[in-house]
Amino acid sequence: MDNEQKKLDDMLPREIVEQLDKYIIGQEDAKKLIAIAIRNRVRRKRLPEDMKAEVTPKNIIMMGPTGVGKTEIARRIAKLANAPFIKVEATKYTEVGYVGRDVESMVKDLMASSVSLVKAEMFKENEKKVETVVEEKLLDLLIPAIDEEKKAQDVQVQDVRESMRQLLRSGALDDKEVEMAVPQSVRVSGVGVFGAPQDASGVDIGNIFEDLNSMFQNSGREKKRKITVKRAREIIREDQLNKSVDNDKVIDEAKARCEEMGIIFIDEIDKIANKGQTNNQDVSREGVQRDILPIVEGTKVSTKWGVVDTTNILFIAAGAFSVAKPSDLIPELQGRFPLRVELHDLTSDDFYRILTEPDNAIVKQYKALLKTEGVDLSFTDDALRHIAEIAEKANNSADNIGARRLHTVMERLLEDLSFNAADKKGESVEITADYVDKALSGIVEDQDLTRYIL
Repeated sequence: MDNEQKKLDDMLPREIVEQLDKYIIGQEDAKKLIAIAIRNRVRRKRLPEDMKAEVTPKNIIMMGPTGVGKTEIARRIAKLANAPFIKVEATKYTEVGYVGRDVESMVKDLMASSVSLVKAEMFKENEKKVETVVEEKLLDLLIPAIDEEKKAQDVQVQDVRESMRQLLRSGALDDKEVEMAVPQSVRVSGVGVFGAPQDASGVDIGNIFEDLNSMFQNSGREKKRKITVKRAREIIREDQLNKSVDNDKVIDEAKARCEEMGIIFIDEIDKIANKGQTNNQDVSREGVQRDILPIVEGTKVSTKWGVVDTTNILFIAAGAFSVAKPSDLIPELQGRFPLRVELHDLTSDDFYRILTEPDNAIVKQYKALLKTEGVDLSFTDDALRHIAEIAEKANNSADNIGARRLHTVMERLLEDLSFNAADKKGESVEITADYVDKALSGIVEDQDLTRYIL
């Protein structure tokens, strides 16, 4: 089976690393550690029940400057995952009792992600069957109502119906208007209720509004409206897909996946670490850490789909730790992240590889963008190496922003070409080392690179 077709759960650690290698240069230690952690989830599922209860995920902290691949690893794992996965920012959460998001909301978000994932899979299984029903319902709207018995007997009616079916499948009728009963949606907004998802008594206000919306949407109120066939197809398809799945079965499966295979990526965790001082801000940071602690240790969180146990959810945290250190986290939280891996600074060789190797390489992006204007852009190898050297020099002289530096260097390099691209339609432009020198001469000569690049 090709790696592209495999689910994350089915991949061996080396296959996970191979997939990450397509988009992330270097950082082999981090990719290897995460691949092992994900594979251990699969291994745990195969254990006898008595042993399975004793094996818990080994949570990970990734340390390294901004722009070296921490968040990108999370993004790519999320795209590979058939397991519930969410990325959250530690700075978005506040201590219980303060205005802001409660830390339990990350578990609710993970469960919501799991429900969506399972529903999407079940929808896909029922897609062919549902498409047939949708087509028949659209034909009923397009062809005037005819007695069912007559419809079955009248050959002419059947011929008309088949002709319309072909037009429908070709998309020729997408803009034609039909009249159909459309459910009335009454949205009840919870925005502005003190800016918090919970009130002082712990009642989840967000869930209350979602339940109210659900109640109004399922109230059976319908209104006849004229809409296009394309829009009617969407409404009927959504309605039929929802009818084709058993919601109780969806929730049961989603809850099991969330608890057994869920992954929560907590970014910017260094921003909630105490830095040695003691002030109100640091007290609040410690409060957030203490609120996160029971979630990571294993607790039961109430959601609109039922109670979720977080004991076997894998937590991956990341932070630059340029000011604070992992040891500035409270000891209890440190103990819940036993695995640590440091991502190294990027060198000019890394920058060169980032420019050329990944499937979404920045050079490929600029070529594609200018191709839309009819400009054929190319780079010599010397030019790419020179760009990489300038990016490394900029990072060493100013703030180190990792691979993001390449975006600022490339924008400066191609600024004039991008501005005048429409006038160069049909031309081929080659970026050489000399071109790079001329375009970036001010940057190369001036030691204060921040005047030119961030």
